[in-house]
Amino acid sequence: MFSPDFMKVPFCLFLLLGFVSSQQSFAQKTPVEYVETRIGTAPSTTESAQSHSEAGSELKGQTIPAVGAPHGMTQWTPQTRSTETKCISPYYFTDTRFQGFRGTHWLNGSCVQDYGTLTVMPMSGELKVNPELRASAFSHDKEKTSPDYYGIYLDEYKINAEVTASPRSAMMRFKFEGDEETFIVIEPNSDEGQGFVEVFPEKGEIVGYNPVHRIYQGSGQPAGFSGYFVLKFDKKITQFGVWKGDTIVPGGKELQGKGKREKLGAYIGFGASAQTVLVQIGTSFTSLEGARLNMEKELTGRSFEVVQNNTKKQWNDALGKVIVTGDEKDKVLFYSALYRTKLSPRLYSDIDGKYPSFAGGTPMQNAEGFDYYCDYSMWDTFRGAMPLHHLLEPKQSGDMMQSLVKKAEQGGWMPIFPCWNHYTAAMIGDHSSSVIADAYVKNIRNFDLKSAYTYLRKNAFEVNSSAKSYAEGKGRRGMESYLKYGFVPLEDSVWQAFHKREQVSRTLEYAYDDFTLSVLAAGLGHKEDADILRKHSLNYKNVIDPSTGYARGRYADGSWIKSFDPFAKRVSFITEGSPAQYTWFVPQDIAGLSKIMGGNKAFTNKLDTLFEQGYYWHGNEPNHQIAYLYAFAGEPWKTQKWVRKIIREEYDTSMGGLSGNEDGGQMSAWLAFSMIGMYPVTPGTPDYVLGSPVFQEVTLNTGKGKKFVIEAKGVSDNAPYIQSATLNGKVFTKTYLTHTELTQGGRLTLQMGSKPNVKWGADAKDAPPSLSK
Repeated sequence: MFSPDFMKVPFCLFLLLGFVSSQQSFAQKTPVEYVETRIGTAPSTTESAQSHSEAGSELKGQTIPAVGAPHGMTQWTPQTRSTETKCISPYYFTDTRFQGFRGTHWLNGSCVQDYGTLTVMPMSGELKVNPELRASAFSHDKEKTSPDYYGIYLDEYKINAEVTASPRSAMMRFKFEGDEETFIVIEPNSDEGQGFVEVFPEKGEIVGYNPVHRIYQGSGQPAGFSGYFVLKFDKKITQFGVWKGDTIVPGGKELQGKGKREKLGAYIGFGASAQTVLVQIGTSFTSLEGARLNMEKELTGRSFEVVQNNTKKQWNDALGKVIVTGDEKDKVLFYSALYRTKLSPRLYSDIDGKYPSFAGGTPMQNAEGFDYYCDYSMWDTFRGAMPLHHLLEPKQSGDMMQSLVKKAEQGGWMPIFPCWNHYTAAMIGDHSSSVIADAYVKNIRNFDLKSAYTYLRKNAFEVNSSAKSYAEGKGRRGMESYLKYGFVPLEDSVWQAFHKREQVSRTLEYAYDDFTLSVLAAGLGHKEDADILRKHSLNYKNVIDPSTGYARGRYADGSWIKSFDPFAKRVSFITEGSPAQYTWFVPQDIAGLSKIMGGNKAFTNKLDTLFEQGYYWHGNEPNHQIAYLYAFAGEPWKTQKWVRKIIREEYDTSMGGLSGNEDGGQMSAWLAFSMIGMYPVTPGTPDYVLGSPVFQEVTLNTGKGKKFVIEAKGVSDNAPYIQSATLNGKVFTKTYLTHTELTQGGRLTLQMGSKPNVKWGADAKDAPPSLSK
């Protein structure tokens, strides 16, 4: 029966309340609600991954269910592996035991190593400190995952464990349900056994650090800084101690590892009762004081829910730069991919701007007017992930470019693959020039262009004659012979690098890098440099054998290597792939490459062979532009065909839904761009080549209130082909869009169909630009 008070509610208000309730129940989900953070945490099952992967790690996405702000300093993940060893991710979906929450600096989807981490593990009953012994069984059915939150129920301990995070700090909540003694174990995960912990029971705090060591060049040497952490607990500590190996020292307050690869840490207890413990954690790369300041500024006075909601809003703002209309499962695929592109590069500066100097750690620097970033995975991300940042987050991208400038100023050379806030020669090429030139041509100018050009020019024109600094990773590898011959000959092995040969791949990538720097040089008025660099950008011709049309190893005397199979899955002069795959890495001059091969028909025939006979490998980055190259040769409908096929066969929403290492977000950047309907084949130019959009409508929020809409009428997996197009109501036949067209706002309307329109975009004038065109 209705209550008398209810009967007093006006009937019109009753109808209004009913309408609002109905609208809320059918409300559109926000972008963050579509994200599945665990995609890529299980081994891939795609056919191409099985066929082309050489190492077992190449079969894995190497992602983690990371919790934290976009591009946060420290991300938080459930830990199922206790190591900081190369190529071992902190979390794998196939693992069954939870070892704690790790504050991680794992490079998203990589095969490198974690560093400067700590792990926090709650437990009840008997105190256990060894990560394997203390681990609890858990069920994926009880995992709650989101970019802003992770929750799990620990069956063996009867604990509900939760974590949320801000850019530099985190908050954990542990609900102990039993009546046994309750503990929290803290472990700095120093593989070298050099971690430090100190307990302040009267203040309810634990502080510590984990020294960072270099990888690749200078492997194992100190990087000059540490991962610092401060933990503050809201409940009275009733017991405490420290531990090393299997030895527990009750009442111990301080412990410093001696570098003997022993595990160590601290623990605290809260008595035997059901209770909830809240933990605030600040992290920093500068000092304990920096970690404390970050914690105080980001967490003080905020509840767990407030911190989570603030981070959720940051994610919705970032992901909401792209709004899509279409299938709900495709939204999960898309927004999960977009999320993974926003985990690196990593914020390095504290909330007050302090950060450790690049390549050494001292003196401490101060970022004035910008945030300082590192962990770029540049060989991977210059292709699609960094251009995606440039498009959607130009201000933040400018800060990332300024961070590269500061690294060069502090270290003396523009870094090639900056990670762990240090030089490495982990991969080939010199792609800082690509991302900086790409930012410039897309009107991102909030960084020191003059200084950037000075150091980029140094990389492109100078040989590093200092054996010591060259060994540390400064300067292009094989540069002396590249400048002498116009290519890196087979005699020139590069022992001071992780990849020690790969001469043809180096040549192709340096030629492209020189092209991007020529664009920047011309824009800044350095005409003489621009002319020289443009000539260098044609050096790709020196390693494309015109008799076969494929990239091929060459000796200093000009002769080609005799034993040659373009489809061999691995050869010494190619990086992580086959000659047939790397042949297509001439993004600056696809028209010129086509001419060497004998024209567009021979060019597309070779592409057909790659795709139709299973030689294409999507799981590694040098292949990523290839499907879009048909548009340069008058057959854009084949781009539409193969892009759609790759989307559906190489990605899905399962835990094994990536066909190779994520590599700093590049695998997902390709997917995000391609689902939108375009891809930046040649970063350093303002062009995006059209593919086959998945969604009926995509709205890009490109800043200053401008929106660009891509409408695909009648699109489906059975109708992936563009039949006709209009741009702002006018007939449109070009196979590419420019950055200016996107940022000015407008509407591209595509009529899609089930059969290819071989005439649309086939005219030479509609092909994307090339250096030789």
